[in-house]
Amino acid sequence: IEAEQLRSAKIVLSRISRMPQFEWIEELLPRIESQFGLSGNKRKIIEFESNIDLQGINFLGDLFNAIVNKNVLKITYKDFKYPEPYEIIMHPYFLKQFNNRWFLIGHNEKTGTPDWKMALDRIIKIEVLKQKYIESDIDWEEYFYDLVGITKPKNSKIQKVIIQFDQEFSPYIKTKPIHPSQINKPTENGLLIAIQVHLNYELENLILSFGEHAKVLEPEILKDRIKKRLTNALNNY
Repeated sequence: IEAEQLRSAKIVLSRISRMPQFEWIEELLPRIESQFGLSGNKRKIIEFESNIDLQGINFLGDLFNAIVNKNVLKITYKDFKYPEPYEIIMHPYFLKQFNNRWFLIGHNEKTGTPDWKMALDRIIKIEVLKQKYIESDIDWEEYFYDLVGITKPKNSKIQKVIIQFDQEFSPYIKTKPIHPSQINKPTENGLLIAIQVHLNYELENLILSFGEHAKVLEPEILKDRIKKRLTNALNNY
């Protein structure tokens, strides 16, 4: 009976997934089928990228509930920069996954920063406090739209980034754009793309991951950063 109920729920979800803004459900359906054995196959036939050993993942449910219930949290945090853990009073707003790691975004009461970010794998303890919750008027989907990753440098402005990809790598970039704003322009040597984003460390890392297949043409500041990091990497050998 439970399997039939799950199949019925799957049918309803399948219909919802065709509606605008609910396309993400399409990725959820195979996960439900695989997890509960609804496909009729005894052997596993699909694998999702996840890190079940990631530290801090056990806090995900509690943090989600804290956001929904508008709870203020005292979080014990162990940063890589400091030898000892410290406490942060956090007004939680948003949870975001990037590069197979989860982050909490919220208001840091001590610094007054409205978009403070904490990696869940560095959280040691969470305690709910009985104090007034500070609301946020930030649209977090819009906030992250112009970013690759989660870091928005202070006073940063959106810039047009142009990257040249060679013929070998062009099909991959066409079928898997590096950002929603990506515009493609085929060239004799491959593919020219333009994206509108903030310049941050995650963007640099992504570009560097393409190795010799990519070349930054604009802006000059990003081009210089990539060149400097490639030079430093070469000096390691």
